[in-house]
Amino acid sequence: MGKQLEDPQKTLIRRSPQDWLVASKVFFLLFLLALFACFCVIINAGERGVVMRFGAVQPEIFDEGIHFIVPLIYSVRKITVRIQSQEISAEASSKDLQDVYTDVALNWHIIPEKTNLLFQQIGDEQSVINNIINPAVEEVLKAVMAMYTAEEIITKRGEVKQNVDRSLTERLSPYYVSVDDISLVHVHFSQRFSDAVEAKQVAEQEAKRAEFVALKASKEAEAKVNLARGDAEAQRLLRENLTPELLERQAIEKWNGELPFIVGGDGTKVLDIKQLLAIRKNSSKSP
Repeated sequence: MGKQLEDPQKTLIRRSPQDWLVASKVFFLLFLLALFACFCVIINAGERGVVMRFGAVQPEIFDEGIHFIVPLIYSVRKITVRIQSQEISAEASSKDLQDVYTDVALNWHIIPEKTNLLFQQIGDEQSVINNIINPAVEEVLKAVMAMYTAEEIITKRGEVKQNVDRSLTERLSPYYVSVDDISLVHVHFSQRFSDAVEAKQVAEQEAKRAEFVALKASKEAEAKVNLARGDAEAQRLLRENLTPELLERQAIEKWNGELPFIVGGDGTKVLDIKQLLAIRKNSSKSP
């Protein structure tokens, strides 16, 4: 007869001790890894670790890398010290009592060596934004905008930005926050002020146009006077320099070879040039 099949149940019973041994080794290894993980903490790039002993913040700050602690006694809170960007909108009033609406982009970071004090006194990053940065930006904008008129806020934008940057740096420094850069993304005013500015610009353009038209008319009139003076001077010089010899020369230059005829009481006769010149000479000598 052929070979009889083994009972699966007997095979399972026979292999169970070996399987349990492998499973126990795997479980023990996982237990060791979990236990090891409880004794170490990894601080990632751009972070600092705030060390607490039974919840009390300690002077020591963990830098980037792996650190060993005693679990249940010590705990670590990770805080980012990378540059963060925060966009804030604020309303203020100018020196001439115009409403100013400003959109600000602020780049800031937590001072790494003061991370434990910041966490102890303020909290995490979100607490810093809500409780420190947002109120500080609004307060500084109101103070700086009140130093300038609405027109100066537009024409002296760079100076306004520098004052906001300096004031905000001084305002946030006691809270262990460093200002990297601040940008006045958009500054606008009320619709009434915008309409007034537009009307002023239109009026200035119209005034400049009227001034140009008046200046053009004045120049044209002056040109006509100068032209008339030139014509009068030319006529005077012509009268002074008109001599019989000049008339005779001009007549000869324009003569076409035929003598003109004069129709009068004595009938038709040929114009005598010499007689014409004599008449001209006598008329010039008469008083």
